[in-house]
Amino acid sequence: MNLSSLKPAAGSTKNVKRIGRGEGSGRGGTSTRGHKGAKSRSGYKQKLGFEGGQMPLYRRIPKGGFKNINRVEYTAVNLSTLQALVETKGITVFNKEVFRENGLVGNNSLVKILAKGELTSKVEVTANAFSKKAMETIQNLGGTATKI
Repeated sequence: MNLSSLKPAAGSTKNVKRIGRGEGSGRGGTSTRGHKGAKSRSGYKQKLGFEGGQMPLYRRIPKGGFKNINRVEYTAVNLSTLQALVETKGITVFNKEVFRENGLVGNNSLVKILAKGELTSKVEVTANAFSKKAMETIQNLGGTATKI
């Protein structure tokens, strides 16, 4: 066996369909596009969602709901997360910078502390918002919960 005798497996390669290369090729003239109409011409593009003139699905279905422009979006941080940081890194004072350094929130996001999980350590937390239960839990352990 040598490199000059290598060939692809039978049936694995196909000839390219060469369109518009004269009448003798069998694919000249209309170049497999049929006769006349927008589809036969260059630059043809069908609208997204076009259904042949029938009312498209996105217009048949009614609109619903609304977007509240006054909504305030918070990034949630649970008490279990705070406890995990206390145990692994020994942090007891939490503020926006600490949350950002540990990858819990983005640069411009607002922080809300939620009561999911258990907190057993005394901590000082500064955040934009607290759930009632989270604030009670922090204060019952002797810590402080400060709203920005």
